[in-house]
Amino acid sequence: MKVYNLVAEPRTNLGKKATRSLRAEGKIPVVLNGGAIIDLPYTAELKPGEKVVEIGNGKGLITTDLTVSNEAVRKLIYTPEIFAIELEVNGEKRMAVLKDIQFHPVKDNILHIDLLEVNDTKPVVIEVPVKLEGHAEGVKAGGKLNLSMKKLKVKAIYTEVPERLVINVDNLGLGKTLSVGELHFEGLELVNAKNAVVCAVALTRAARGAAAAAAAGK
Repeated sequence: MKVYNLVAEPRTNLGKKATRSLRAEGKIPVVLNGGAIIDLPYTAELKPGEKVVEIGNGKGLITTDLTVSNEAVRKLIYTPEIFAIELEVNGEKRMAVLKDIQFHPVKDNILHIDLLEVNDTKPVVIEVPVKLEGHAEGVKAGGKLNLSMKKLKVKAIYTEVPERLVINVDNLGLGKTLSVGELHFEGLELVNAKNAVVCAVALTRAARGAAAAAAAGK
């Protein structure tokens, strides 16, 4: 994956009024999740924006509340590409990936962003764009190639996640489909349903007509 550099500021005022004011200033609230699991009670000093979230069994996680500007994340959000994010906060750099984005239901502006902290030992699940290559046999026979899943969820160490998943369709025949369970990528685990159809060569009206004519001529 490409690396996207992002500078964020700690957010300590978490009330609704403060959040509205933040958005009015062209900024977006962000939560960084995925830190190390800690034992509770946690007695060490927290950095600005950090808080402890209890997860049960005497354990907790440190999450960090942040703010970023709309302009700073525009090229990160409005793109089909995926990025590993080098996040600078509290004077240190941490690696993360996009976990979730909330948009306004009417205005479509960004309301909230969730980031997931990553490292080179713990696998993460992330959606990766699909790219089809080749010339399907079914298309040569008059069919139409349809891509049903533009992205697939993969589980891997973030440094092993490719920018796109390239799928060759040369051998895909007329009326045939290619499902998730038929795909294999070195070092990656696909976590979508195995029977989910990724792409297919559909019979067009012309192809059906040609097939019917050929059958009638026999």
